[in-house]
Amino acid sequence: MPDQSIPEARDRARIKAGTEAGAEARTQAGTPAPEEVASDQAGPAAQGLTRRKLLGTAGATGLVLGAAGGAVGYTAKPAGTTPLTSLGSGQAMFHGKHQPGITQGLQACGHLVSFDLAAGAGRKEAAALLRRWSRTAERLMEGEPALQDDTDVARDAGPSSLTITFGFGHSFFGRTGLEKQRPVSLDPLPDFSSDHLDKKRSDGDLWVQIGADDSLVAFHALRALQKDAGSAARIRWQMNGFNRSPGATSHPMTARNLMGQMDGTRNPKPAEPDFDQRIFVPESGTPAWMANGSYAVVRRIRMLLDDWEKLSVKAQEHVIGRRKSDGSALSGGTETTAMDLEKTDAQGNLVVPINAHARITRPDQNGGAAMLRRPFSYHDGFDADGVPDAGLLFVCWQADPVRGFVPVQRKLDRGDALSQYIRHEASGLFAVPGGAARGEYVGQRLLEG
Repeated sequence: MPDQSIPEARDRARIKAGTEAGAEARTQAGTPAPEEVASDQAGPAAQGLTRRKLLGTAGATGLVLGAAGGAVGYTAKPAGTTPLTSLGSGQAMFHGKHQPGITQGLQACGHLVSFDLAAGAGRKEAAALLRRWSRTAERLMEGEPALQDDTDVARDAGPSSLTITFGFGHSFFGRTGLEKQRPVSLDPLPDFSSDHLDKKRSDGDLWVQIGADDSLVAFHALRALQKDAGSAARIRWQMNGFNRSPGATSHPMTARNLMGQMDGTRNPKPAEPDFDQRIFVPESGTPAWMANGSYAVVRRIRMLLDDWEKLSVKAQEHVIGRRKSDGSALSGGTETTAMDLEKTDAQGNLVVPINAHARITRPDQNGGAAMLRRPFSYHDGFDADGVPDAGLLFVCWQADPVRGFVPVQRKLDRGDALSQYIRHEASGLFAVPGGAARGEYVGQRLLEG
């Protein structure tokens, strides 16, 4: 679990009112306030307003959205009804240069799902499926119901910053006759000595990432996309995760994982000059259909919490290389102070141990290798002995996994102090194409190129 900070929030708020509450909610991981306001200026009708139109009307008329209150449904509510909270009104954009769900801040709940194309399904069926999925994703992210057989699960909720992201696995290209278009960067990840991978919960033809700040909104999207798959694809595996809810802390701060540690302090930030070059495939890159896309490495990392929790806080801090209370390096300063790798104590011992996780994962210790982490925690119950099946759904983004994830994981595999308290149990690598322009579906440049 490389030691990098939570990505900068790029979520778009629907309405200016309630900005302070929304800013704190969207920056609970230590990131700045939302950047843009997206509003639908359509005028309201007396009855039958969709959630999208009602939200747009609120933005146009200056309706104040409080930080606490009820939710607006599909139709207009009687006068005096409490409007959507700032959490429910947050909206990410489906169309854009990049797909959503990459640079947005951490979301409170998520689903990672892998699909395999059905027997006999090929390029034509895949194109039709991506067209359906893109149409549904666009509607749901705008707060609209699905076009067909909507379940009403999210009927009373706003968009809640829903993001839906699509990717292609290595096997997708053979199934669709597009082997010549398969990127070299999608070659299978190397084996790592510490892996204990379950092949049934790894890889897949297609990958979908769903994130939202409301669990019902996220489930609604999951169900809609699964129904859209129809006979064209079947679910290979599904993993469900969560993060701290927006606004749960008194001030914006880096999120904690299930070990109680602040999980990441050195993520690349969009404001950095080399951010795009590290995270996204350049427009001049190959293959052309991956322009402005990225590669997602997905790992289910089980935390051996019973063993971890037997350690003293001091011992835990030496494993990580950072203080548990505030995330600061053991060499001193604050969470964002640069780690002094050469500092020693009175006995001449390194203050940050040589095998500390934070030391090993530093980009300057890995030839500049960096990735954008956007994980979820998970808990899938307990085994017969009462041991928790819990940990991290690790998702990281990079322009090329050979220069991002692979060198860092190789180094971790050779001597990370944290490795005896975690176990990598599932893995996947997916090519995530750039965002769809209006009128396009995700992957259209590949499937119709």
